[in-house]
Amino acid sequence: MTTETLEKAVATEVPRKQKVILAEGNEAAALGVALARPDMVSVYPITPQSSLVEHLAKLIADGRMDADIVDAEGEHSVLSVLQGGALAGARTYTATCGPGLAFMFEPYFRTPGMRLPIVLTIVTRDGITPQSVWGGHQDAMTVREAGWIQVYCENVQEVLDTTVMAFKIAEHHDVMLPVNVCLDGNYLSYGASRVELPDQADVDAFMGEKDVNWHVALDPLRPMAVDPLTGGTTGKGPQTFVRYRKGQCRGMQNALSVIEEVHADWAKRIGRSFAPLVEEYRLDDAEFAIMTLGSMTGAAKDAIDEARDAGKKVGLIKIKTFSPFPVEALKKSLAKVRALGVIDRSVAFRWNCGPMYQETLGVLYRLGRHIPSMSFIGGLAGADITIPHVHRVIADTEALLNGATAPTEPVWLNEKD
Repeated sequence: MTTETLEKAVATEVPRKQKVILAEGNEAAALGVALARPDMVSVYPITPQSSLVEHLAKLIADGRMDADIVDAEGEHSVLSVLQGGALAGARTYTATCGPGLAFMFEPYFRTPGMRLPIVLTIVTRDGITPQSVWGGHQDAMTVREAGWIQVYCENVQEVLDTTVMAFKIAEHHDVMLPVNVCLDGNYLSYGASRVELPDQADVDAFMGEKDVNWHVALDPLRPMAVDPLTGGTTGKGPQTFVRYRKGQCRGMQNALSVIEEVHADWAKRIGRSFAPLVEEYRLDDAEFAIMTLGSMTGAAKDAIDEARDAGKKVGLIKIKTFSPFPVEALKKSLAKVRALGVIDRSVAFRWNCGPMYQETLGVLYRLGRHIPSMSFIGGLAGADITIPHVHRVIADTEALLNGATAPTEPVWLNEKD
């Protein structure tokens, strides 16, 4: 979806006047949760997520959010509590990052297999060794194959709106999978900006009737086994396990069209549009492109504008939905260019590159033609990705277009900062 298309997508149903506030990303996420009217939230604070759950607690204490809140003793318990709530039919939410995400990994891995539509915000944080409490995508990228839908936000407004949409995506009957809304620690979590707050009545109309757990619901009058031991080598175990896994994969692929539908409905009812899968910026006549994820996109767009003013035919591809990876949408974008530079805020250790670059190589293979490409890694452990950094990416990628040999090593953007 191009930026021009987004600008033309206006509300066909006139939304009520929206209140304008100043909010940081963590507060915007909490306000988005409140607008979605969950029944239960379970929380445990951890930097840089802490203020998000503090905002949630205050919203509930002030009577602005009607939900049960569970102050669990740790992240493993946080998600385990929500599994029980979701099985009983509750709309559920939590947030975490870094070591907290690692601590909840067992229930985190079980949640998509049980097809529970829980929404969990990852306020992204880098790895803990060397010791770091600052932003990076390493935590979210480390669990990208656990079966959760993952969407990344560029700015604070997108955090609020995507948080609401995440519940509708997760609970769709063709999906029934948990969703991670990923917002960059520090740069979005603590960064304050102008935010338009949709009217509750408009959000209620967008969400529709609550239908969280139609496929399996705990009921003392109708006892059942949930997540029984399945598999083995005999009987129906193998085929039953395969049926579960195929169902998960089908739900993940169904999510691609559902994400597009939900974003279109949000634009119609609320009057704001975001690219659901992939955003193209100044790509139509571009000869080469850079690819971004999350908050780095703002600086990257400014750099693209400056490069365009200097006569360089460069565009930008922003990934909004990372899991499921938007293969077909990305193939259409990549078909327009002849060289590509991919900026990651995390590391794929096995491949010695960025995870998004690794995924994109698979799309390039499916595209069926060779496009010279490079991996750039920056913004680790809270470091900034600035306009000058992006200009380096543009220059190196343009060199590929002109016949330079792509390096086998990634370019580390902050190595000499």
